[in-house]
Amino acid sequence: MSNDSDSAPVGPDFSQGVYASTIPEDGVFAGHVNGEAIIVARTSDGIVALGGACSHYSGPLHEGLRVGDTINCPLHHACFDLRTGRALKAPALAPVARWKVDEEGGKVFIREALPDEVPPAPALLADKHFVIVGGGASGFAAAQRLRQHGFAGGITMISADADAPYDRPNVSKDYLAGTAEPEWMPLKDEAFYADLKIVVKLDTVVRSIDAGLRSVALASGESLVYDKLLLATGAEPIRPAAPGFDQPHVHTLRSMKDAERVIADVDSHDVVAVIGSSFIGLEAAASLRHRGIEVHVIGPELIPLRSKFGPSIGTMIKALHEENGVVFHLGRRAEGYADGAVQLDDGSSVRATRVVLGIGVKPRLQLAEAAGVRIEGGVLVDASMRSSDPDIFATGDIARYPGRHGEPARVEHWVLAERHGQVAAAGMLDIDDPFEEPPFFWSVHYDTTIRYVGHAEDWDAIREEGSVADKDAEVRYEKDGRVIAVATINRDLDSLKAAEMLKGVA
Repeated sequence: MSNDSDSAPVGPDFSQGVYASTIPEDGVFAGHVNGEAIIVARTSDGIVALGGACSHYSGPLHEGLRVGDTINCPLHHACFDLRTGRALKAPALAPVARWKVDEEGGKVFIREALPDEVPPAPALLADKHFVIVGGGASGFAAAQRLRQHGFAGGITMISADADAPYDRPNVSKDYLAGTAEPEWMPLKDEAFYADLKIVVKLDTVVRSIDAGLRSVALASGESLVYDKLLLATGAEPIRPAAPGFDQPHVHTLRSMKDAERVIADVDSHDVVAVIGSSFIGLEAAASLRHRGIEVHVIGPELIPLRSKFGPSIGTMIKALHEENGVVFHLGRRAEGYADGAVQLDDGSSVRATRVVLGIGVKPRLQLAEAAGVRIEGGVLVDASMRSSDPDIFATGDIARYPGRHGEPARVEHWVLAERHGQVAAAGMLDIDDPFEEPPFFWSVHYDTTIRYVGHAEDWDAIREEGSVADKDAEVRYEKDGRVIAVATINRDLDSLKAAEMLKGVA
């Protein structure tokens, strides 16, 4: 998995005791017990001890940012309650372990883990049935959070995917590269859904929604009646309208099955043309290069990802890929694919035995349109993810939610989709937990990870601190005199601080 952390234990052995005076009032204090990383903190409940590795990708929590009685992971911005170890915000979906704290003679000793908390049995709205359409990040996070909030009614998750919810960001990263095993990909195992009584219908297509009858009709002929409905239908890859891109050796890259088809179809003798210098396109290029495949990237921008990151980071990313053997054909559009070559708009061609499409995605809005909810470039929702129909919620790639200064925003990022799902779960239960987070994502290119918080469709100015070329930088994007987004390279704590700064304004 894309684990760019080193969670080897640091600091003292807590089983031997440390003076209580060494534990700071703010932040956390790192150590270990029998080689297992532990963090200790002073909280409103007194001194507490937790496992020191994030439950998402084992990020070192002592390098994260403490805010009140919470700690935020430096890698992917998961958030935990220091007093209980509970995972409060995605992408972490499981708690970190709690450890028993003994205070003796002015010292703090930690010797044994505490048993896992047993949550109270769900007791809310046992006679209700909630339906979730979509088996991705948002749908999964909503189902889990509904149970955590105590919802005791029925939950049915309907997914057109063949696989139960899995780690989609890894599809174009480690899974395609061959460095993530298939068993690493599921977010949870079958026992998780059974224990929480979540019915998961895979390979299942929703034909229509009748909002008046509060009914979902499946292609199989089955109908499900709902009390609340969550639409988390995500997005689908765009295929070029140009001729030849519907051939068998032309692949999209959205699902695990897509990646598996690419892996089965491509070998070391192939030449792959990646159409599109998008995040997915470039991550796919890096993963295929890891497999030793010759890769050519064709994209309309003269600098890859310039429209997302600006020229400096885009230039650095291009150089990084070129150092790893990727050949670019930029400022060019693909006009067709025939006879083992991609034809470009300037009359030239690029030899390619296989093609991977990375020209973007479009939101799946057909069901939302059929349900009659208000749509303006996405399903318009409030801060609780509630649509114009009070019984229908929408999250993730299809949701157009209140963003910076209340302006509607639609953002296609994994962590954002998960957090949307968690907020929607609260909203479906009339629990006040409005969405106020700036979007966050990360993009991996070989040994370099870029972390980005906020949302900047355009900007007036870019201000750089450090050196992008040397991969040690913080880049701020400003609009109307305000910082609206921040990208960091090898400055993980700064990324967390930027997220706090942008709360409520991005």
